[in-house]
Amino acid sequence: MALGDFVIGLGSNLGSHLGARSENLCAGLGAIGSLVGVQVLATSSVFETDPIGPPQPRYLNGAVRIASTLGAEALLERLLAIEVACGRVRRVRWGARTLDLDILWASTPVHSPHLTIPHAHLHERAFALAPLLEVAPELGALYAPMLAALGGEPSRVGRLSMAVQNGHALARFQQSLAI
Repeated sequence: MALGDFVIGLGSNLGSHLGARSENLCAGLGAIGSLVGVQVLATSSVFETDPIGPPQPRYLNGAVRIASTLGAEALLERLLAIEVACGRVRRVRWGARTLDLDILWASTPVHSPHLTIPHAHLHERAFALAPLLEVAPELGALYAPMLAALGGEPSRVGRLSMAVQNGHALARFQQSLAI
């Protein structure tokens, strides 16, 4: 099966400090990297942003670019399972969450009853556009003006990275020195 190119956004705002939220991102990234048929191509910086929706803590956001033999719908199913495994409970629309995984972009657009790629709200969200552009800089002609219109890049707090050791995907968060 041909490989599809996807960018997945990662977000977390549950955890009392930077460490807990970054651990949630690493758990999600590690689980994505461990999926059969997925190869991690690039990881982004991590940005701290204000939430959208009801009052809640600030978010950490990043992105991972993958190549996958999975179709978009199958990938979405696995991402939702990772969210649940990491403690996500859906109570309130746009509410606080341990882990949020969204397919932001794919080499093949999708418009189905269950999934829209590129993400339907991508153009409204600097916290998704900034990491997307880091892992897919060739998309800058389309998405960089949207990011600029939203006020530019949010505050960077660190960087995600990925390694494979003894067949296991290991994700890491490196905090920026300026924090």
